[in-house]
Amino acid sequence: MEKKFQKIVLAYSGGLDTSVILHWLKREYQCEVIAFCANIGQEEELHGLEEKARRTGASKAYIQDLREEFVRDYVFPMIRSGAIYEGRYLLGTSIARPLIAKHLIEVAKQEDAQAIAHGATGKGNDQVRFEVTVMALAPHLTIIAPWRIWDFKGRSDLIAYAKKEGIPVSASVEKPYSIDRNALHISYEGGILEDPWQEPPEDMFLLTKSIKDTPVDAEYIEIEFQRGNPIKLNGELKTPYEMLKSLNDIGARHGIGRVDMVENRLVGIKSRGVYETPGGTILHLAHRDLESITLERNLQHLKDSLSLRYAELVYNGLWFSPEREALQAFVDDTQKVVNGTVRIKLHKGSALVVGRKSGNSLYDHALASFEKEEVYNQKDAEGFIRLYGLGMRNGYPIYQKFKS
Repeated sequence: MEKKFQKIVLAYSGGLDTSVILHWLKREYQCEVIAFCANIGQEEELHGLEEKARRTGASKAYIQDLREEFVRDYVFPMIRSGAIYEGRYLLGTSIARPLIAKHLIEVAKQEDAQAIAHGATGKGNDQVRFEVTVMALAPHLTIIAPWRIWDFKGRSDLIAYAKKEGIPVSASVEKPYSIDRNALHISYEGGILEDPWQEPPEDMFLLTKSIKDTPVDAEYIEIEFQRGNPIKLNGELKTPYEMLKSLNDIGARHGIGRVDMVENRLVGIKSRGVYETPGGTILHLAHRDLESITLERNLQHLKDSLSLRYAELVYNGLWFSPEREALQAFVDDTQKVVNGTVRIKLHKGSALVVGRKSGNSLYDHALASFEKEEVYNQKDAEGFIRLYGLGMRNGYPIYQKFKS
């Protein structure tokens, strides 16, 4: 292995993989390794992280508070788009990677480093998300992906290595699943979860309450939106991070936001992931419902079709791409009218919209009412249906003859 670097900046979380990687990089490349950690809402995972990085061998440790930037510039734009991958995954890990990579690059430039390193495996999506972002923003940097070049075969090997080298890690052979946490979600993958028939153990969940432990009484909340962004919770103005944090706390209390699914990775592998996304679940629901009264029908349907593509772009690591940015411009143009308030009932794992209002609502009570009114002549529907069904009336019988 050619040892040509003076400095490497590592995307460091303090978990099993990156702790071993930090130690391994110093040993293999005989150079300075700088740890970079983005604070995007990991909570207690950040406690003592700088000291841990230095004890593991880092010459420096950057821990940057990016919580507001993460929610404001990444999570909220995605929620405005309505993007959900394969109908269920709210993209909690996917949306964090471009932000981490962006600031990793900035530290590398500041330190005049020649390479960056990450702990993503050669089977997953994160390697693509990190590396495509680096290719877009700093193509001159060398990318080191230890999982693709070292001799370790799995996390059991890493646990053994960490024990041998005295590297402090929390993972164990009994609980080897991988956890990723940020302000939007917590994800669990690998280990005991690799059997898709096996139910996740209840004590695995760190955020949401089990349904049996949730409050007996329902809780009602109101979220006010401006241009598609949530700005007030129960009448109180919130920053983006404060909004998501508060909704996480409320939703978790009611057991909202658990997802257990098998998804299709970009590399072609099916992977089982278990997620907790209470605040994001509530925001998606509320935002979508407000759009139902503020967006014109054809525009809403067009946006729905494009949100699928938006979700694929985020999932596949193409946040910094002309296509995503063009889609974002379209999305944000539609959001000019998405202003108003949504009332939600939270109870025993469910979030149900029970009210919505907007100063620019397109909902017309006179048109929608089943009571007597003079705005809409129901007899007109007959001519509309005859014209609408003309092709079926003339074409389908002929088609049926040729089927036999």
